[in-house]
Amino acid sequence: MKTLPPIRRLALAAACLALAAGAHAAETTAPLSAAASDPAALQWMVGAPPPADKIIRFDDGSYFNFPQLRWSVSHFRQLMPTVAVARGLKAPVPLPRALRNDIDSLRFTPLGAKETMTWEQSLGANYTDGIVVLHRGRIVYERYFGVLKEGGQHGAMSVTKSVMGTIGAALVAEGKLDPGKKVAEYVPELAKSAFGDATVRQVLDMTTGLQFSEDYADPKAEVWQHAAAGSPLPKPKDYTGPRSYFEYLQTVRHEGRHGEGFGYRTVNSDVLGWIIARVTGQSVNEYLSEHVWQKLGAEQDAYMTVDSTGTPFAGGGLNAGLRDLARFGEMLRNDGRYNGQQILPKAAVDDIRRGGDKQLFAKGGYDLLKGWSYRDMWWVTHNEHGAYMARGVYGQRIYIDPKAEMVIVRFASTPTAANAANDPTTTPAFEALGKLLLAKPQ
Repeated sequence: MKTLPPIRRLALAAACLALAAGAHAAETTAPLSAAASDPAALQWMVGAPPPADKIIRFDDGSYFNFPQLRWSVSHFRQLMPTVAVARGLKAPVPLPRALRNDIDSLRFTPLGAKETMTWEQSLGANYTDGIVVLHRGRIVYERYFGVLKEGGQHGAMSVTKSVMGTIGAALVAEGKLDPGKKVAEYVPELAKSAFGDATVRQVLDMTTGLQFSEDYADPKAEVWQHAAAGSPLPKPKDYTGPRSYFEYLQTVRHEGRHGEGFGYRTVNSDVLGWIIARVTGQSVNEYLSEHVWQKLGAEQDAYMTVDSTGTPFAGGGLNAGLRDLARFGEMLRNDGRYNGQQILPKAAVDDIRRGGDKQLFAKGGYDLLKGWSYRDMWWVTHNEHGAYMARGVYGQRIYIDPKAEMVIVRFASTPTAANAANDPTTTPAFEALGKLLLAKPQ
């Protein structure tokens, strides 16, 4: 099957994976630092029109080159088709502020390191575009960098999966979705695919046995076919493959048996999106808007990228404001309750927090995440604070620490997609902040 270079570039954006170390080819040269790659300083897309060497385009793939990526992640809707996750017409619910001055100087030891670093140093190390910390529902820390501003949205990448998983868990708790039923009972079109005889629970926890490689170094890997199908770009004249996410999902074949181990594959999230649409009668962006975003009292509309048929990308297409994702995290920290109402069932949040099967997760080979599990498309740490996390490539995070009563949301644009590249300076920093807030509340 012939594909265009832009379609291959799109896969890096569309897959939005949290890959293990080594999934990508090693860098041959050191990438530019966060300061040297600052998209505002480099003046990408400034001017009417911008100079030729400062133009970033979707159709030639330049939007996902580094350092252009650092501009693109805050401007996806200028480059590709999207649909809104509307916040509604009511006034936003303000987040109270109680800023602290002791966070930047917080010291921690990165994984595998002997020397400590400060929280402030970690922001540059992780190419942070924006970060906000809530403690007991109040903003205690908030910073923006580069071209991301308070009123802007940023690509959430695979954090999208955790949002979709939360909806799935809620539908299960409400009795609208049976986790023991086979996928084909909800989506008959998938009966002949590998998903047909998988259970909804296996999809939610990504323990499906699928012939689907996400090895970007392999030009024949299925991830490229998935990206080609989901790309909104015009297809080559001799292209004969699937032309949408829904069409592609019907072609996925079995490999191994369902339920035998954890395997992180974006297509599971796409299938969940299809199931949600069938069960609720609404597209995932419409359902998220009506049942969550509007009830949160969000400040901004969010939006989702779509394929050529307008189907939202449930595997990684969400773009949102920093504080609105913080509201989402705070809702989960408070057992699904926020803005004076029970938005999601407490049972759904409890299910996420309990985590999944650690032995099945261990088969995924995440060396930096030993002892963790995966449940409802959330990464569960099982640490002493009971923290759980949404993770997206290039450094996106929602981190919820129930014991410290803390929520962290970070947007970033690291030069390496795999989360294993920034986990060493992310996870211990978040854990250290949780301990600080627990020990010294204010």
